[in-house]
Amino acid sequence: MRAYDIILKKRNGQELSTEEINFLIEGYMSGKVADYQMSAWAMAVFFRGMTERETADLTMAMVRSGEQVDLSPIQGIKVDKHSTGGVGDKTTLVLGPLVAAAGVPVAKMSGRGLGHTGGTIDKLESIPGFQTGIKKEQFFNNVNQIKIAVAGQTGNLTPADKKLYALRDVTATVDSIPLIASSIMSKKIAAGADAIVLDVKTGCGAFMKTEEDAFKLAAAMVGIGAKVGRKTTAVVTDMDQPLGNTVGNALEVKEAILTLKDKGPADLTELCYTLGSRMLVLGGRANTYDEGRKILEELLKSGAALSKLKELVEAQGGDGTVIENEELLPDTKYSLPLKAAADGYVYAINAEQVGIAAMVLGAGRETKEDVIDPAVGIIINKKRGEEVKSGEILATIYYNDEHRARDAERILLAAYTIKNEKPLDRPLIFGYVDETGSYRI
Repeated sequence: MRAYDIILKKRNGQELSTEEINFLIEGYMSGKVADYQMSAWAMAVFFRGMTERETADLTMAMVRSGEQVDLSPIQGIKVDKHSTGGVGDKTTLVLGPLVAAAGVPVAKMSGRGLGHTGGTIDKLESIPGFQTGIKKEQFFNNVNQIKIAVAGQTGNLTPADKKLYALRDVTATVDSIPLIASSIMSKKIAAGADAIVLDVKTGCGAFMKTEEDAFKLAAAMVGIGAKVGRKTTAVVTDMDQPLGNTVGNALEVKEAILTLKDKGPADLTELCYTLGSRMLVLGGRANTYDEGRKILEELLKSGAALSKLKELVEAQGGDGTVIENEELLPDTKYSLPLKAAADGYVYAINAEQVGIAAMVLGAGRETKEDVIDPAVGIIINKKRGEEVKSGEILATIYYNDEHRARDAERILLAAYTIKNEKPLDRPLIFGYVDETGSYRI
């Protein structure tokens, strides 16, 4: 078997065998298949695509390239949630405690953020004392005892995916749906989940800019799950403006706490109910999504989910008093209001630009070596569709460095579009994908 023949076969639009895909990935990891050959193969896939079976085989080849986490010491059905990324996406901070309070184990392994804002790990580490580098034994014990633990990913999950992604990043082959789907699903499968709920974002702040592409990606990932024996369902959701009202690590933790106190923004709360109800069904806690939603609504209103967040924080060394008093979280020295220059309606907020403004402040990383400032970020005071008067505050910038703040102000101002007419409503949820098909709302 030769890499040349495999590249030629895919270039000509033919389907690769399981053995050919395994040969290619194993050869790439061992150095027998060169970077330039993998680049040629990735470009062939970009133009020719892959079948559902090929994509599942590629996923599993990347899973086998590194460590596979065995979650069998944890009792019950382990359901994971993955978001394809967005701005202000603090969903896990609300959803994890909600689902755990319902009795479904949440064994969450998350990475650090690279780009707009920090990842879930960075957000949690803004809580004084919170430890994400816990050992496996403690991770398993915490989930068995309190139904939830959140830890940093091991460095050896899917090394083939990391190596291939770095190559795709410099060869203009990142935005291939089979390659994106296999990349995401390989990490979820290697992390040991029994079932997976996917939050596939669409809009200007998402990787999938169009609704059509988001549904294609969702279908590809659900298809992989079905092929490899993982129950998988996807929800296609909006990321045309930031989720909730905060962007930045400690600010997002504060908003998550407020949401668990039933005082959070409507979009974040609704998204958590939608994703959480699916986690409860996959985890065997509810028979229908409606039943799951009712369970979650009661847990939120009773304070049980908030108490679960406090348990999580204290079990991992954090200061649980922040749950009662969010003001104990890191804060900035300064704030800067961004004011409307004219009357009208907020017609659009470019989520990607808001994310970039937050990154400029220090809430995210341009490179892996960058150090995050947990306190900085942005509060969105006016969202899409809201009426504004000249001089009213659109957003508030929280900063520690004036030069960064001025750059962020310029970017954030350009992110807002104010018009005389009110924009048409844009849904939060566009539809669902499961093994039976796609359902658009």
